[in-house]
Amino acid sequence: MSPDIDIPSLIARRKPGYSLEAPFYASQQLLDLDIDVIFGRHWFFAAVEPEIPEPGDYVTVTVGPHSVILLRDDDNAVRAFHNVCRHRGSRLVLDRKGFVGNLVCPYHQWTYDLSGALVHAESMSACFEKSRFGLKPVHVRSLAGLLFICLADQPPDDFEEMAAILEPYLAPHDLRGCKVATQIDIVEDGNWKLTIENNRECYHCGGHPELLCSLFHFFGYAANDVSPSQRAYYERFERVHEEFVRIWQAQDLPYEPVEKLSGRATGFRTERLALDGPGESYTMDAKAACRRLVNGFTSPRLGSLHLHTQPNAWYHFLGDHAVTFSTLPLAPDRTLLRTTWLVHRDAEAGRDYDLDTLTQVWRATNEQDGTFVGNAQRGIGSPAYEPGPYSPAEYMVDQFCTWYIERLSAHRPR
Repeated sequence: MSPDIDIPSLIARRKPGYSLEAPFYASQQLLDLDIDVIFGRHWFFAAVEPEIPEPGDYVTVTVGPHSVILLRDDDNAVRAFHNVCRHRGSRLVLDRKGFVGNLVCPYHQWTYDLSGALVHAESMSACFEKSRFGLKPVHVRSLAGLLFICLADQPPDDFEEMAAILEPYLAPHDLRGCKVATQIDIVEDGNWKLTIENNRECYHCGGHPELLCSLFHFFGYAANDVSPSQRAYYERFERVHEEFVRIWQAQDLPYEPVEKLSGRATGFRTERLALDGPGESYTMDAKAACRRLVNGFTSPRLGSLHLHTQPNAWYHFLGDHAVTFSTLPLAPDRTLLRTTWLVHRDAEAGRDYDLDTLTQVWRATNEQDGTFVGNAQRGIGSPAYEPGPYSPAEYMVDQFCTWYIERLSAHRPR
């Protein structure tokens, strides 16, 4: 580890209400710490259950030196294992996703069943005990179909509390009854924290014309944050929001914001949002992108259930589909953003939905956000950069940074 960055001092200097100092976004030393502490010791979002719908289906997730296999076993349970053969350490599966009957190491063909047990190892000695060499498990939990993993031996113990709060919000959208319509990976030229910070505010949303066809430009705003020029628009938002409250109440859909963004290991926030226009979906005309609604909903005009979870993900659940976004660090200045669109498992492309219509808004928005993040990364690399103050509408960015510093402080030796 390079001696030129005094990490405890850097952590201690963090000024609430201001962005982080440049090394947090640019230093390999800090990225290594992030992978060790943030991704290595906390629950983070990895995949959705519909990515592995049948026994033998698997996906892999990689963060830093860690590669994890998530699969569905013969009993239909979700399991997670380190993607490391117990023989001489070879990667077991080399593809991002696929199907297996057993897990067979491509090097020496050690073979594991879907429970992780070693079932075949050719030409070993007579005293060799296969039972001692099963795959090393990784903690995995499903939150209404959202799959979280934790690489630590002892994961944070507050996942159950989060699940108890969020299950009533998520259950009506029946993610387990959906299928993946498509998944798109892009790489943003910025630090993973910049990607998350960009998501946590709508101060920049004027740069998303496609998204503003449906999203009101007031996420994170309080009434006194609204400028005089926006007042009429804000008053219309308030009227539409009241209409949606009546819809949500009539269908017994939880909608009140729940915000637990700092002061705990597993931070999260959820709220049901009113949408503009027809209020049905994130499309260019704000109408439903899929005719086959999820979970038997009879009307698509339900707005959007917004959720984000620390450290690396956000999600939107609508009447006609769901979208999940996960971020994984690749380098100090490169971040993988994986976007997954899900529709009812019986919906048919070309009949019930058009894939381009389904994905158009978020494809455009992700590209625009990638530009914003890349510009921020380049600016932070300048000697002229110093932490700047957040606006009141950016309070969730400040809360994310507060959570991040808290978690580093809790695990970083003094």
